[in-house]
Amino acid sequence: MNAVSITGCGLLGPGFDDWHSAQALLRGDAEWAHAPTRILAPELLPPAERRRIGAVVKLALDVGVQAARAANADTRTLATVFASSSGDGANCHAICAMLAGADRLLSPTRFHNSVNNASAGYWGIATGAQATSTIVSAHDGSFAAGLVEATTLAVSLTQPVLLVAYDHPYPEPLAATRPLTDAFAVALVLEPAPTAEAGHPRLTLTGFTARPADRAPGALEALRVGNPAARSLPLLAALATRQTGAVALDYLDDLRLNLTVEAGA
Repeated sequence: MNAVSITGCGLLGPGFDDWHSAQALLRGDAEWAHAPTRILAPELLPPAERRRIGAVVKLALDVGVQAARAANADTRTLATVFASSSGDGANCHAICAMLAGADRLLSPTRFHNSVNNASAGYWGIATGAQATSTIVSAHDGSFAAGLVEATTLAVSLTQPVLLVAYDHPYPEPLAATRPLTDAFAVALVLEPAPTAEAGHPRLTLTGFTARPADRAPGALEALRVGNPAARSLPLLAALATRQTGAVALDYLDDLRLNLTVEAGA
């Protein structure tokens, strides 16, 4: 597949609020210590919508805005791919609890927040975006599936594409069945390599193999295996250290997504 350039990155997770603050951890220059992920309401949304959204949408919009700003991208024309293994677990729990009770009348807000493209919809409201948008969900391989989709779109459309991958823990009792470490989200702006400015790291998908996925640096490995969106950490570590080489990411039970990263100038 043709190469794409990574022109912007957004990151939010336990112990870091953005791509800048996480780079020392990813390089191994600082030791990661778990701290609850700080999720803030996005200022881009009108007040009414801001009150209706849950933590999952806030998480996705935060990193998407980070990456778009870093890339100086026009959010109104930016194609998007949203990837999540679990969607809005808190809203799912609330709906299940309501349906199990005597009063089964669901509010319209509960209903429209339950669909898997809710984050994409609120992104459009917040940014005025009307470009093509895709939503993917592939269990623990959701980040890799989203990366394949976003890379393919960037190359075929010959335009920038924003990939946003995010996962948030379920409340109990669902959390006992699907435990996640903490909230985590990552966003990347991908541009067809020939059209991107020089100096950005380049990424090429090279296929699928059964070799083990790469680990995250140090203590971050616990986060990598504890949140599907955090399966992106080996790629992020390569970007933070400006390494050139091969990376393998979790995809299917018996297959890993293989890619090569070329460091930017």
